[in-house]
Amino acid sequence: MLLLLPQALVDGILIGGVFITIAIGFSLAFGVMHIIDLAVGEWIMLGAFLGFYLTQWTNIEPLLFLPVVFAAFGIIGYFLQPVIFRVISGIKGDPVLMGLVFTFGLALIFKGTGLTIFGFYSHSIPSVFSAGSISIEIGNFYLTIPIMRFVGLAYAIIITIMLQYLLKKSNFGLAVRALAQNREASGLMGINPKKTSSYVYAIYVGISAMTGVLIGSIFSLSAQMGARYTALSFFVVVLAGMGYLAGVPWAAFLLGLIQSFFLIYFNPGYTLIAVFSILYVVLLISPKGLFGRGW
Repeated sequence: MLLLLPQALVDGILIGGVFITIAIGFSLAFGVMHIIDLAVGEWIMLGAFLGFYLTQWTNIEPLLFLPVVFAAFGIIGYFLQPVIFRVISGIKGDPVLMGLVFTFGLALIFKGTGLTIFGFYSHSIPSVFSAGSISIEIGNFYLTIPIMRFVGLAYAIIITIMLQYLLKKSNFGLAVRALAQNREASGLMGINPKKTSSYVYAIYVGISAMTGVLIGSIFSLSAQMGARYTALSFFVVVLAGMGYLAGVPWAAFLLGLIQSFFLIYFNPGYTLIAVFSILYVVLLISPKGLFGRGW
């Protein structure tokens, strides 16, 4: 069983790369707008189906459609965010709770619409990278790296670097960080909270939809896939610390390693129990996440 340890580590890192992409936009949106978006899995599902049909219609490599999917769903997110803000600000009570209830309703609508249009069947998005793998021999250890999962890890790294650069090195990033710290004070400094929030939500929805195309190429897609990825993104973000963007990659890799080790060494059916247990223990010790930097 020791011979499988390097493979388990590699698989965990590759799976963690996928988890980064489904959680980093979610974390950014919460950090700025304090909205727990329970529709994140449905954005992933809808993006996956757009990539699937674009590939079917054109017979072009699906990864080439990532900018198209990002732009299409970014526009939807930009115009949807003011509606969400109007709903949660126009109702007395906890805005976080109101946002959670509203996005849960969105998730149900998207899922029902998806089942009606796309049906119950599972599909996959064919890519030139889907069937290939890299085999590496190191002493007595043999590693197999699926190329498509490696592409997913590279995609996650690129998205993370681009977001960090955007937030740290641009005027827009300065406005986003100011808005996340204090909405009222940022408005007094000349920042438009509504427009900035709309851009952030557009980026989040666009990234989530792009990730759906990637997931459809690595695993599979169906109209019922949303709930699983909503749960996974929520685990990663809570483990990292709600709104703490820098903690997302570490939490994602930890979750990926847990899943990989259970797939190889234990019963895969106990994976979610293990994740819940670790999340529970971490929150007991540090309610603000692994690094104590979340909300």
